Amino acid sequence: ADSFLLSSATAANLRHHKIRLPGASPRFNWRPEMVGGSLLQKVLLMGKSGAGKTSMRSIIFANYLARDTMRLGATIDVEHSHVRFLGNLVLNLWDCGGQEAFMENYFESQRDHIFRNVQVLIYVFDIESRELSKDIEYYASCLQAIKQNSKGAQIFCLVHKMDLIPEEQREQVFLQRERELQGIADPLDLQVQCFKTSIWDETLYRAWSQMVYSLIPNRDSLQSQLDRLCAVCHADEVVLFERATFLVISNAVRTAHADVHRHEKVSNIIKQFKLSCSKTQAQFATMQVRNANYSAFIEGFTSTTYAMVIVSDPTIQPATTLINIEASRAHFEALIAQLL
Repeated sequence: ADSFLLSSATAANLRHHKIRLPGASPRFNWRPEMVGGSLLQKVLLMGKSGAGKTSMRSIIFANYLARDTMRLGATIDVEHSHVRFLGNLVLNLWDCGGQEAFMENYFESQRDHIFRNVQVLIYVFDIESRELSKDIEYYASCLQAIKQNSKGAQIFCLVHKMDLIPEEQREQVFLQRERELQGIADPLDLQVQCFKTSIWDETLYRAWSQMVYSLIPNRDSLQSQLDRLCAVCHADEVVLFERATFLVISNAVRTAHADVHRHEKVSNIIKQFKLSCSKTQAQFATMQVRNANYSAFIEGFTSTTYAMVIVSDPTIQPATTLINIEASRAHFEALIAQLL
């Protein structure tokens, strides 16, 4: 299982090479909870009522369209859900209702229960909240509880509903809020990563891709294997997407591209297309786009992933790229299973 065949031939010379890739040998600095052979990762989703927590969760994990989230009601207390990601990684999502009575309860009688054994805290801020001081107070309380009960947890802040801010002001508004949030975390010696998000564009996929990626153990091994695949394919870029959510898992780049948000845009577009297919009882399987500048292939890769391969070299036949993808499937199937 530690080798696979790849073709790196051009149109004029189709040759096969046997490439040996080193097997992964995961080492963890922490002991994740195992349930039925799966890694169980506790993820807290917090923020005041109406911030958009349940809407974003429904779009990413329950295949909602942005416009369909309007009918979602307020979350009462804590809503638990288990989301399987990459097969054996299970996200234990705690969507915590943000009404004031519930928030006070989380920090008092339920403090240990809520904040113990957390791998990731995601705090969502409504950028147009009229109760910013209260929001900041709850955020600070969350940080203190995480510091006390879950040392080592990763902390993310989503500055949400950024579509409501004029486009020319968004970056300035976001950077100011980011400084404020990190300033609250600094005295506790905590690192916070902030994202600006909206359910109406690709920013939501960018944030969730990076947050979920942080939970994958031994990520460097997967990255190195993807780099090798990209090189042997003579591809400009290879991107790995999770099959159900279409979140970006990893990518390898040989040719720089000006659009740093291209992966999230593809996630958003393909997710919408998959939903359209499902309405006609059809299943999305593969897509190819070719023009004078490049060929793009989006293919079912492993049982839990899709792969996108971008090739701009006109001497490489599409059949060569498809052979490469097919030849590497078994190796990456085993590698991902080994990582988790």
